[in-house]
Amino acid sequence: MATVITEECINCNACLPRCPNNAIYVGGQPWELNGEKHPPLAEDIYYIVPEKCTECVGFFDHEECAAFCPVDCCIPDPQIPETEEVLIARARELHPEVTFAEDYPSRFRRES
Repeated sequence: MATVITEECINCNACLPRCPNNAIYVGGQPWELNGEKHPPLAEDIYYIVPEKCTECVGFFDHEECAAFCPVDCCIPDPQIPETEEVLIARARELHPEVTFAEDYPSRFRRES
């Protein structure tokens, strides 16, 4: 599942620098993917772009935004269930310069 930031967000900025995919944006700010700008997904709170979120698969064995959020408002989005395979494919697409070894970090593997 992509991660979502709930309305409990206090706009503290703890999550923003932690995202390896630059998928987190300040509320009201447009987001960008492949040079194309899109309207903000939220106006008043930080938000995560699902098309850019890999749940940190390939980078960490946990969701970095959730680990640093002081109010626990970064949660898996039940509306967007995704598999580890989909998430690592997205990571590879977003980061063609990175070689992801077969034993890449993943919360899916940590839980097993």
